[in-house]
Amino acid sequence: MMISDRKDALKEAYDYIRRQYQTETPVGIILGTGLGGLVKEIEIEKSIPYNFIPHFPISTVETHFGKLIFGKLRGKPIVAMQGRFHYYEGYDMWEITFPVRIMRMLGVKFLLISNAGGGMNMNYGSGDLVVLDDHINLQPENPLRGPYDPEWGPRFVDMSAPYDKELIEKALAFGKANDFQMHKGIYVSVVGPSLETRAEYRYLHGIGADVVGMSTVPEVIIANQGGMRVCAVSVITDLCDPDNLDPINIDHIIATANEAEPRLTALMAHLVEELDV
Repeated sequence: MMISDRKDALKEAYDYIRRQYQTETPVGIILGTGLGGLVKEIEIEKSIPYNFIPHFPISTVETHFGKLIFGKLRGKPIVAMQGRFHYYEGYDMWEITFPVRIMRMLGVKFLLISNAGGGMNMNYGSGDLVVLDDHINLQPENPLRGPYDPEWGPRFVDMSAPYDKELIEKALAFGKANDFQMHKGIYVSVVGPSLETRAEYRYLHGIGADVVGMSTVPEVIIANQGGMRVCAVSVITDLCDPDNLDPINIDHIIATANEAEPRLTALMAHLVEELDV
């Protein structure tokens, strides 16, 4: 896709959204696994199905809906993605991160993200929450690759602190005050959708990762390019001890994420409430 085509696609999507909803939204939320319940906390003012928005991808994952939701959460204007996109679905990195670029155009300065992850740190338990402090990108492509426009931010994006330290500390403090099982850790993003072998878990933990998942990092890279402050939280949905590895399936992962949902919802709502916007 040529640079002019990409800019035209962003403008068409932005113009369509702006015709539906005009309020600036400084807070963006990607409602990944374990955060679906947050929708009930949002005072919804406008909901736009993805398939109505020009050039927007459509989620193919059963547990991910497909709506862009506008409204207020704890009194703060927000835009939330109810449903996200993954490389394993067949999308390229431009498509996966297209909504984050649109969020920036809509005025988003803070981006909150959730995901499901496998816990490779043996201090973690099933259902624990992990606030991401750093990540390792093992996706086969970088979303910054390809045509570039200075309006999107720097070409060579600094990633020395991809997750906002102040938001990390606020999240951990809230978890401690509420007796949540919470940790600070490093996330590694892989392609999927197959889960890892014992040897792969040993390798991933050996290179420094605490949590493994199939999302988040592409969006975080583009958010950093756009100058957003990011906080991401993983729900540990399965334990990945290569010496004691039990078979796992998606139903178990979803059930564990659902059990953790009230804690993650409370955490994210608190973070939004604390934001200075």
